[in-house]
Amino acid sequence: MNVLIAGGTGFVGSALTRHLSARGHKVSLLSRRPSAPGQSPSLYHWDPERGELDPRALAGVEAVVNLAGENLAGGRWTRERKRRLVESRVAATRFLVRRMGEREPRPRALVSASAIGIYGNRGEEALTEESAPGRGFLAELCGTWEAEALAARGAGIRTVPIRFGVVLDPRGGVLEKILPMFKLGLGGPLGSGKQWMSWIALPDAVQAIELALTREDSEGPINAVAPAPVRNRDFTRALGRILSRPAMLPAPAVGLRFLLGEMADEALLSSARVVPARLAALGYRFLFAELEPALRAALKE
Repeated sequence: MNVLIAGGTGFVGSALTRHLSARGHKVSLLSRRPSAPGQSPSLYHWDPERGELDPRALAGVEAVVNLAGENLAGGRWTRERKRRLVESRVAATRFLVRRMGEREPRPRALVSASAIGIYGNRGEEALTEESAPGRGFLAELCGTWEAEALAARGAGIRTVPIRFGVVLDPRGGVLEKILPMFKLGLGGPLGSGKQWMSWIALPDAVQAIELALTREDSEGPINAVAPAPVRNRDFTRALGRILSRPAMLPAPAVGLRFLLGEMADEALLSSARVVPARLAALGYRFLFAELEPALRAALKE
């Protein structure tokens, strides 16, 4: 397929670009900087805030992957930062969907990033794609983000919001942030450690995106999580065991709230026991279904 990726320079987007290219797909990227002559993959300029998109970017494109969005864990959720988190996802997706709908012929498929944060803090409840959205800023953000992507169906474009759990890779996401502390023997559970963490290995994350791109029977939300969620305390024990470091120093909930405010409750202390029901129904076979092998592969241990 001829695939265009928005947000393709992040750690998931970079891995996806390598994977799709190796599988024979033609890949190009949307970027705020222009492409150098002969550069591969091709970079096409866009700036959603200014309504700018290189008219060549969508020419001949059969599918679009939208991974654009400012890093949720990049800082405390102030009012201004929350505005930017929304703008970088919702407005950018709206702009991209509008431009896709204006093309003739139009792309056949849109796979648009979302997150399991849409379910909110749900304790012990097993959550599938059929579960109702939760409450809170992150749940509302993901719901609005998905609604903008699903508007592409009005133009006849098959649309798949893909709800990522914690993507395991030391070059980004949670692992990148916590590894230094764990390597010093200063890691440990967050809060009570009883909250459920739903995770996915990076190779499974990119293959789930490829499945959503290429399978005509994939439509609507897909939970991109492994089939074996774990409690936070078990995650920290596994990571400490792999690194041969103690992982016994808890990060008290009150301290996390003091440091991170609202983000602590919604991103670190909330419990989401998410099940990949749609991936199972589509026959997807995980490369890493259990946490410890996934962590060892990510860390090359």
